[in-house]
Amino acid sequence: MNLTLAAISYGITVFALVLLAVRVRTLLAIYKKGAADPTRRNDKGVRLRMALREIFGHTKMFNFTVVGFAHWFVMIGFFALFGTLVTAYGQLINPRFALPVIGHFWVYEYFTELIAWATGIGIVTLIGIRQVTRLRNKRSRFYGSGMAKAYYVEFTILLIVFCVIALRGLEGALSDETAWNRHFITTWFIADMFKSWTLAQLTSTIQLVAAIKIIGSMAWFIVIASNLTMGVAWHRFLAPFNIFYRRNADGKSSLGPLPEMLSHGEVVNFEDPKDDDVFGLGTRADITWKGLLDMTSCTECGRCQSQCPAWHTDKPLSPKLLIMAMRDHAMSKVVENEVLVGENAPISLDVLWSCTTCGACVNECPVDIEHVDHIVNMRRFQVLVESEFPTELGGTFRNLEKAGNPWGANRNDRESWIAECDFPIKVVEGVLPDEVEYLFWVGCAGAYEERAKKTTKAVAELLHMAGVNFAVLGKRETCTGDPARRSGNEFLYQVLSRENIETFNEVFATRDVSKGNKKIVVTCPHCFTTIGRDYAQSGFELTMVHHTQLLNQLVREKKLIPVNKATTSLTYHDPCYLGRHNEIYQPPRELLNATGVKVTEMPRNQERSFCCGAGGGRMWMEEKIGERINLSRVDEAIATGVDEVAVACPFCRVMVTDGMTARESDVEVLDVAQALLRAVKPQSESSVFSGNSQNP
Repeated sequence: MNLTLAAISYGITVFALVLLAVRVRTLLAIYKKGAADPTRRNDKGVRLRMALREIFGHTKMFNFTVVGFAHWFVMIGFFALFGTLVTAYGQLINPRFALPVIGHFWVYEYFTELIAWATGIGIVTLIGIRQVTRLRNKRSRFYGSGMAKAYYVEFTILLIVFCVIALRGLEGALSDETAWNRHFITTWFIADMFKSWTLAQLTSTIQLVAAIKIIGSMAWFIVIASNLTMGVAWHRFLAPFNIFYRRNADGKSSLGPLPEMLSHGEVVNFEDPKDDDVFGLGTRADITWKGLLDMTSCTECGRCQSQCPAWHTDKPLSPKLLIMAMRDHAMSKVVENEVLVGENAPISLDVLWSCTTCGACVNECPVDIEHVDHIVNMRRFQVLVESEFPTELGGTFRNLEKAGNPWGANRNDRESWIAECDFPIKVVEGVLPDEVEYLFWVGCAGAYEERAKKTTKAVAELLHMAGVNFAVLGKRETCTGDPARRSGNEFLYQVLSRENIETFNEVFATRDVSKGNKKIVVTCPHCFTTIGRDYAQSGFELTMVHHTQLLNQLVREKKLIPVNKATTSLTYHDPCYLGRHNEIYQPPRELLNATGVKVTEMPRNQERSFCCGAGGGRMWMEEKIGERINLSRVDEAIATGVDEVAVACPFCRVMVTDGMTARESDVEVLDVAQALLRAVKPQSESSVFSGNSQNP
C-alpha cells in the first residue's frame, strides 16, 4: 500500500507540474500576443519596493479590517506551508522524515503550527463572511462570481490545513516526547490522542495523510492549469506581477490622468495619424498585455462591485462582471464575434456608458485592476471608429467644437460674472504681469452655470479680501477637454488641450515652473485633474491648486479670519475627482471646521465617497436606467439630519442640488467657499450665500 501511495503521489505530481508548465507557457504566449504597452517598464526598483509593500502590507485589503487579517494569514500560509509539502514527499518513504537543519528546530515547528492554525481560522472566517453577505443581500459583491470555483479553492486550503495539523499530531505521537513541550506547542493534545496507537498504525497513517496532502495539492494545480480563467486561484501567482506593472510606479492609486491612446506601442499622433493606427479598444486583439494580466488576475472578490455607484443604482454595469466578461472573451479559443462592445458582444453599450469614471472600483481593487482605463479605451473606439455613443453627447461634442464649452454658450459671456462683482478683477490680455501670483481658471461651469457662478464669485471675493493678487483669462478660456476625453472623444480633447496649452505658454512665457511661479487656482476638480495631470502628458506642467487648498492656507496664515461662527449643521460631499483622483480630503474639512459649523459625515465619505453621478461625461447624458445616482447620494445626506450639504465641485453642486429638488428637501447646497465667505463677512454684505437658488 505504501508503495502504491508513493507511486500515485509522485505520478500525479509529475503530471500536475508538466501540465502547469504547459499552461503557464500558454498564458505567457497569450500575454505576448496582447497589444504593446511600453509604459509599464520604468522605475523597476521603485516598482519592486511598491509591490512588496502592497503585497505583504496588504494595504488595500486592510480597508476591510477583519477580511484583511484573515486574507493575510491565508496568503502567508500559501507560501509558508510549502515546507510541509516537501516534508510530505519524504514521509511517503520514511514517516520520520524531516527537513534538513530546520526540520526539528522548535522555532520552525512552532511557526508551522501557528501559520496552519491561523490559515485555517482565516479561511473559515472568509467563508463565513461571504455566506452572511450573500444571505443579507442577493446583489452583494459576490453576485456573479464563480462560487463553485471559490468553494473548491477553500476546500483545498482547509484540506491542506487539516493535513498539516494532523501530521504534526501524528509526528508528536511517533516521537520520543512524552509530555507537552515546545516542539509540539499547539498540537500536543492531538499527539496525545494517538499515543496509544501501534508503530505500524502511526507510520501507515502518516503516509496516508501525506499522500492526501500531496494529491490534494497537485489536484489543485491540475484544476487551475485546466482553467486559465480561474482568477480566484491564479491571482496567487499573477497578482504580484499585476501590482508590479500598475500604472503608477510610486504606489499611488491608478487614477488621475487617463492613459494616452496607444497604437502599436506608440502614442497616437492625432495631427498626423498612421494608416494602421488603432483607435481605442474594439476587439480582443486590441487588449494590451497589461489588460490581459488585469483580467486574469481578477479574484472575483467583488470589492469593486461593492463600491460602484452604477451597480448600486441598478445599472447594468458591474466593474467585476465587465472584467470577467472581457477575460472570458479574450481567453476563449473560439468566439463568434471579435468585437468587445455591442450587440452579440460580451459588453453592451448600456454597460459601457453607465460608468461615471469615479474610480471607486480602481481604488478598492486589491490586485490593482484598472477598470476605468479599459472602459474609456472602449469608449474611444465606439466614438472615434464606430460613431456609437449616446445621442446627448453628440450635442455636447458640437458645443465643445464650436463654442468651447459643453453648454454651447456664447464665448463673450465668459466674463459676465465679473460685472456682478463689486471689486476689480484683472483680465489677462497677454503675458501674466509679474505682480500676479495666481491665474484663476474659472472653467466652463464657473463661468456659465448659475449655481457654479456663485462659487466663482465667492472665491474671487475671498482672494480679494485676503490680498491675493490674481487674474483671469476671461474670453481666452476654453474647455479643458475633460468631458470629451472621459467620454472617449480623444481627438476633440487633443484639439482643446492644445489650444489651452498654447494660451498657457503665452500667459506664463516669462515664468519657470521649477521656481513655483506658474500657479493656477481652480474650483472644478475636473479642470484640476485635466490641466494638472493630463496636460503633463504633452510636456506641459504647472502648479495646480484647488480653491479649498488655497483658502485653507489663507485661513491658516490668518489672512482670512472667520468671525461669524455658523449655527447650522452640515455634511460634506467628497467629489470623486478631488478625493479619489487627487487624494485631497482634509483641506475642505479643515475649512468647514474653521467656520464653526458642525460637520456630520455621511456613512460613505473620503476615499469611499459615493459619486454624484456627473463624472465620465454623465453630466451631459440622460440617466434612463435604474435609480438616479444623485438621488441615492442626497438620500444619504438627508438621512444625516443636517441643514446643509457642502460641495467642492460645480458638477457635484448641480447634481446634489437637483437631487434635493427632486426629493422636495429644504436642505441647502453650497460650496465650501460660500461657507467660508459667510464666516468672514456678514451675510448682509454678500450675495453669494444662497444654496439651491438659481439666481445670482
